[in-house]
Amino acid sequence: MGDKQPVYILPENVSRMIGRDAQRNNIMAARLVAETVKTTLGPRGMDKMLVDSIGDITVTNDGVTILEEMQIEHPAAKMMVEIAKTQEAEVGDGTTTAVVLAGELLKNAEKLLDQDVHPTVIVKGYRLAAEQAIKILNEIAIHIEKDDRDLLEKIAITAMTGKGSESAKDLLAKLVVDALIQVSEEGIDSIKLEKKKGKSISETELIKGIVLDKERVHSDMPKKIEDAKIALLDCALEIKSPETDTKVNISAPEQLQAFLDQEEKMLKSMVEKVKKSGANVVICQKGIDDVAQYYLAKSKILAVRRVKKSDMEKLSKATAGKIISNLNELNEEDLGKARIVEEIKEGKDAEGMLYIRDCPNPKALTILIRGGTEHVVDEVERAIKDGLGDVAAVLKDQKIVAGGGAIEIALARKIREFAQGMKGREQLAIEEFALAIESIPKILAENSGLDPIDIITELKAKHDAGHQYTGIDVENHGVGNTFEAGIIEPLKIKTQAITSASEVANLILRIDDIIASGKSEPRMPSGMQGMSGYE
Repeated sequence: MGDKQPVYILPENVSRMIGRDAQRNNIMAARLVAETVKTTLGPRGMDKMLVDSIGDITVTNDGVTILEEMQIEHPAAKMMVEIAKTQEAEVGDGTTTAVVLAGELLKNAEKLLDQDVHPTVIVKGYRLAAEQAIKILNEIAIHIEKDDRDLLEKIAITAMTGKGSESAKDLLAKLVVDALIQVSEEGIDSIKLEKKKGKSISETELIKGIVLDKERVHSDMPKKIEDAKIALLDCALEIKSPETDTKVNISAPEQLQAFLDQEEKMLKSMVEKVKKSGANVVICQKGIDDVAQYYLAKSKILAVRRVKKSDMEKLSKATAGKIISNLNELNEEDLGKARIVEEIKEGKDAEGMLYIRDCPNPKALTILIRGGTEHVVDEVERAIKDGLGDVAAVLKDQKIVAGGGAIEIALARKIREFAQGMKGREQLAIEEFALAIESIPKILAENSGLDPIDIITELKAKHDAGHQYTGIDVENHGVGNTFEAGIIEPLKIKTQAITSASEVANLILRIDDIIASGKSEPRMPSGMQGMSGYE
């Protein structure tokens, strides 16, 4: 019959990895992602400096920011980035926890794969364990009242600790809670974070209104208006150009003058309509013509133009004004109110910003973030976002858990009990799931310079003795009652992290074949290759 000819079913430039190799490759890549962010976990976590292709620097220990900036290429590693993005979207905090947990689940699954436990058995065990974990978490969570300011501030402080804003964490926590209580039902979307470098973090302030990164359109306009009546316009104070090519036949100079006079008259009448409504501030989403600017300035009306739609909506909530798209409809009832509107310039070269302050009962606010340099301000913004996310989650669910690894030790303990009641090899997977959850306090201890083995042993002993709020209290260099120490986290962080981490780990474990289409030459994503973006 002669030599057997190989059968090609895939094109030349497609590479393929099958079975155990494919699993190892995926697990390796996903674990590398988890290893990258592992050292940033907890109050003593370290930061990463990320430099992009054009030399812009980001210094952060926020999990999702690190992973997004890293430009990861490996397909399985990309799935890990998705976990962080989901966690960020759902809660706004706990991104590192979720990624590290997925990494640990995969690492422990690898041990079982080496013992010839089938992937589907591991997947089933993990799924059962995750379901049980969510059930246990809901049972042991503590219910709190929405008006418990003290606890809400502690939650915000816990979220912001280790994020480079320690020096002013009490102040920032107070601002976060004040802001969320004020906007209540509207939620986080109604809180605008505006950054300004210069001054120190402790001069970050909550403004009962909106700050716009805009200057008034004409230098003759007043810089400051008290008892402001604000017209929010979604229409341009300009003469609309004809849509199609238009020809205007002018045969005498007087006709040209009449044409220009007519334009001016139209613009003047627009400004008259604004004036008639009683408005002394105009905030326009579109353009304002030079002539209109002149008449507005003459009427002592402060105006800004080209304001973002999202800012217009926040302004409407803050000032209780209506956004008007037809000037003929503008009347006094539609105007927003603020005690003061002023343009403030800080420093020689700084651009002015428009402050709309002291609105009566605003449903949208601004937190003006300050810090010595751009990188500091960016990191404080990320800390405040975490704080806002945590407090908002608690205001919604009203359920909290003790932080500092206390909840993880309690949870792992109960999952092990659950594993004892299971038959077959799934039991092994459930035990590995418990071990993965226990890795969170272990990493917290490592990152805090404590001995992980001693700490975990002590924590387990305390929990066995019935002290279920015992966790790692870094401030006091050891273990303690983290609930009393004010280390408190929303239940939602934990449930979301466990759900997404276990789902992605299961997804990766089920893959036994990777078929990669190459561009010109086949290249299999292996190990670190394609991980860093610096190949």
